[in-house]
Amino acid sequence: MRAASGPDEVRRTNLGSLLQYVHLHGATSRAELTTRLGLNRSTIGALTAELTSAGLVSEAVPRDTGRAGRPSLVVRPESARVHAYALSIEVDRLRAARVGLGGRILDRRETDRPRGMALLDTVPPLACLVGEMRRAVAVGTRTVGTGVAVVDRARQADGTVRLAPTIGAGEEPVGAALGAALGEPGRLTVGNHADVSALVEHSRGVAVGCANVVYLHGDIGVGAGIIAGGRRVAGHRGYGGEVGHMVVNPDGRECWCGSRGCWETEIGEHALLRHAGRAGESGREAVLGVVNAAMRGDRRARSAVREVGAWIGFGVGNLANIFNPEAVIFGGTLRDVYLVAAAPIRSRLNAVALPAAREHLRMRTPELGDDAALLGAAELAFAHLLDDPLLG
Repeated sequence: MRAASGPDEVRRTNLGSLLQYVHLHGATSRAELTTRLGLNRSTIGALTAELTSAGLVSEAVPRDTGRAGRPSLVVRPESARVHAYALSIEVDRLRAARVGLGGRILDRRETDRPRGMALLDTVPPLACLVGEMRRAVAVGTRTVGTGVAVVDRARQADGTVRLAPTIGAGEEPVGAALGAALGEPGRLTVGNHADVSALVEHSRGVAVGCANVVYLHGDIGVGAGIIAGGRRVAGHRGYGGEVGHMVVNPDGRECWCGSRGCWETEIGEHALLRHAGRAGESGREAVLGVVNAAMRGDRRARSAVREVGAWIGFGVGNLANIFNPEAVIFGGTLRDVYLVAAAPIRSRLNAVALPAAREHLRMRTPELGDDAALLGAAELAFAHLLDDPLLG
């Protein structure tokens, strides 16, 4: 948020604060807005009137409050009229959604992504999914932009994605390619899958109220979205969060990055399937097959889950010592493993992390589930509107 230096800046800042609150919390009475934002009633009335004129919110008298006296008007985000497109480029699938102001998913589409498909080759099918959604949009709606979540590391400044050698080394200008293919009005912003998931779980999911959060996303590799002191930790050029390449076992297996014993070689998809005797399989369904077998009592599957769980706890313990988070969230395939390996994870965590770092640490699964990436990508698109509703 900009610093307010004059009356006009103060008004714009207040407009952004009000719209942000309604965007995150949904329908809110003027009385609650007065209390939450610390503004007087006349100021709230003027701000909501301005946002209503801009087509961003609507106001209505609440139905049957059960109280005597004139009820406070309720302010709602115009979810059906103001929307962003959200795209998620994942290892095995491509997803797209149209997300209304307020975080409401209005439409969604999905298609498979064959393993080995080059990143830029995902642009045409994604553009096709967006085209299908566009054709279903009513006249008079407003698109504020497009947000893209990718499983590789991305620079938000220009939408360039740094590729892992397993899918083609180098950097790909996926932001520019998608922008050209979509021709969508508004801005297009690219972010990392774990980063955007962390942000949205922090703002409207399981980590609301937590200022220090680590969101772990697992598939073939492992990445993290890290929030410290309420702010995202991205690192120089935005490539931070590669916790999968934290070395945990120097005598372990060679990693594609050239190192040995990286965390993802011990907890990634391939590690679980290898321990379960299913090295020829791949994908989330294969991981779920091991998890389900472990739940049914299969000895080898249970052993695989315990082994991977212990290494998860080892890495989380190190992250706890470094970042001292209040919450660690397990997304992607790590969510599935955590649900059956919570005990070995906690046991190893307790052995590795300092008491001060672990005693208040909560381990959770995403409240928003698979929608976290899509909703997080949408937040990238909504950010400039929420920062300045009149210019956004």
